[in-house]
Amino acid sequence: MGQMINSARTIEPQSRFPMNQQRAFSLYHTHIKLLGFDLNSLTQSSSSSSSDAVSFSRRGFAVSCAEIVGVVVSRDLKPNRFLRFSVDDGTGCVSCILWLNHLTSPYFASRHQPDVRIIGNMATHFAAQIRVGIVARVRGKVSSYRGVVQITVSDVVVENDPNAEILHWLDCMSEGSF
Repeated sequence: MGQMINSARTIEPQSRFPMNQQRAFSLYHTHIKLLGFDLNSLTQSSSSSSSDAVSFSRRGFAVSCAEIVGVVVSRDLKPNRFLRFSVDDGTGCVSCILWLNHLTSPYFASRHQPDVRIIGNMATHFAAQIRVGIVARVRGKVSSYRGVVQITVSDVVVENDPNAEILHWLDCMSEGSF
């Protein structure tokens, strides 16, 4: 570990973590571009944190948020509850869940209600855009349901660019060292 001398001339550690762990922590809340195969092969482990019951990693790096681009191949809407859909990018099919129960969920009860309404309206807007056959860019928190990795959706963009999927693949390949 490196050391740094501050203005009081005392020596203190520059960091408590090795460089590769610093990198892992710095990416933890970043949407990592992944292919379906990579998402489905994330390593799950029990977390010591009470806020995250399960944590995920890839090649020893913690992953909390992901981005995938692919064709929507299934759609199951439960009005005012959730939209479950699957995205296939050619390497694997990834399950996605978009919650639509913001106004009735106890999870949001303590939050500022106008903010909850805005989040709920955005989720309803995203749900209306998702149709089987479209190419979508999905971002969200990596989670698990019944032992299967899924994305809890935070935002969805319908891609009109026919090259969006292959450009995402190229981005994933260039970030292959992650």
